[in-house]
Amino acid sequence: MKDRMFPCLQRAVSEIGLGTWQLGGTEWGDVSEREALDTLAAAADAGITFLDTADIYGLGRSESLIGRFLQGRPDRDRFFTATKLGRHPEPGWPANFTRDVVRRHTENSLRRLGVDALDLTQTHSLPLEAMRDTPIFDALRELRDEGKIKAFGASVESMEEARFCLGVEGMASLQIIFNIFRQKPIDELFDEAKAKGIAIIVRLPLASGLLAGKFTRDTQFPPNDHRNFNRDGEKFNVGETFAGLPFRKGLELVDRMRPWFPEGMSLAQAALRWCLDFSAVTTVIPGARRPDQARSNAAASDLPPLPGELHSRLGRFYERAVAPHIRGKY
Repeated sequence: MKDRMFPCLQRAVSEIGLGTWQLGGTEWGDVSEREALDTLAAAADAGITFLDTADIYGLGRSESLIGRFLQGRPDRDRFFTATKLGRHPEPGWPANFTRDVVRRHTENSLRRLGVDALDLTQTHSLPLEAMRDTPIFDALRELRDEGKIKAFGASVESMEEARFCLGVEGMASLQIIFNIFRQKPIDELFDEAKAKGIAIIVRLPLASGLLAGKFTRDTQFPPNDHRNFNRDGEKFNVGETFAGLPFRKGLELVDRMRPWFPEGMSLAQAALRWCLDFSAVTTVIPGARRPDQARSNAAASDLPPLPGELHSRLGRFYERAVAPHIRGKY
């Protein structure tokens, strides 16, 4: 596993991390505690050190499982744990953006994760007006100065939100949706973020599994899986599910691209490698429900960069065949 530098903290993190939305057990189907802990262990054994979670994932279940995993590990200091806040239903919006509630939610995350200070806290896909017009970033700066968090960032859904966050004092990172189907950040975000020393954390690099290339029109998802109940944005931003593409259109696009990738790597690994080929990217956080998925994702770090000609071809394909079908905030 190769590392990259998390700029503001000058700390090395694994360039492939682990997203743990699925460990909440509420929006990716059921995941048992044993499966979750085994997946975390497999990720660690494969060299993954960057773990991304949120207080809303299973209403704290994901954080608690990571806390259990870290407890008693002699190498726990090598893990970088990033969490998020702002979407918890208690007390809910707009109270979540006040200083007192930001502090309370931070302390709850500290307790569940079993750490003295959070490596990174991120606002969790909040509307632009909530980030712009409330004291949430003032509260995070206070918590950073007190040592309860080491850095803060923002998880965003649109380039408009990302551009606003680039100007926020103390902003350490931006977490964005970025993959072969969502290429806008290349031209609109990467150069400025890199120049300002703001880390880029890539979520949904596999477009909710579409870019793993294993789905068919007959694929069925459990009732408690967002790929079933949020295909058209019924519950939250449609861009969080299949990168905002209609499922069948996504399948068609994957089939058209499939023959273009080098032999010796899975489609999922090629999609992760594509993300890593951009130097502005600090870490890529695919999810995994099983140990074998975590190991396979981690292996993308050892693959050679994709050819420049393939990058150009995928860029043209995105502009002509993909971008017109993307729905939701972008």
